[in-house]
Amino acid sequence: MNWEVIIKWIPRLAQGATLTLELVAIAVIAGLILAIPLGIARSSKLWYVRALPYGYIFFFRGTPLLVQLFLVYYGLAQFDAVRESALWRYLRDPFWCATATMTLHTAAYIAEILRGAIQAIPPGEIEAARALGMSRPKTLLHIILPRAARIGLPAYSNEVILMLKASSLASTVTLLELTGTARTIIARNYQTVEIFFAAGVFYLLISFVLVQAFKLLERWLRVDATQGR
Repeated sequence: MNWEVIIKWIPRLAQGATLTLELVAIAVIAGLILAIPLGIARSSKLWYVRALPYGYIFFFRGTPLLVQLFLVYYGLAQFDAVRESALWRYLRDPFWCATATMTLHTAAYIAEILRGAIQAIPPGEIEAARALGMSRPKTLLHIILPRAARIGLPAYSNEVILMLKASSLASTVTLLELTGTARTIIARNYQTVEIFFAAGVFYLLISFVLVQAFKLLERWLRVDATQGR
């Protein structure tokens, strides 16, 4: 193991890690926002309300993220309407293509997490809110969603870690995030083991920080206590 090579390229890999964090942060936050209405609709008792989100979730959970990324980055450019639209300035940028694809992908998984969390809420809690005269929107806002957030938080933290690792696929569309930066460095010095080892350490450190942050959040929200009731 050539430690001098690793130390030399750490600043460059750190830049790639920063871009990875930006990519993942935007994707999981935007994905969460998109997943809330999808998850609520999926938990509906009406089949026609569940149908559209079910189709969306089935597609994005049933196809690989890499295929979705290629469809967005290479496929949309084939349409004149897309190239002539105002969105083209973003869709031709690999960063925004990767961000959009990861957002749509993770939203499908988060929506299913939210659906399961909503269905795991004891019916008595919802009935109690209705008995107190709370409307359906108020019950959803003050009872169902906060309770579902506590129940689904551990699964959501796993999804964030999975998206961190999946972000390495963004390197296939020329984005120089952590993996893309590592591949670029290797193409120059052919020190494959050292550079990928250093990149792996960066991923481990980021994962460790995220896991600890979610543990603190779970402790603050008292997830274990609410699930044990």
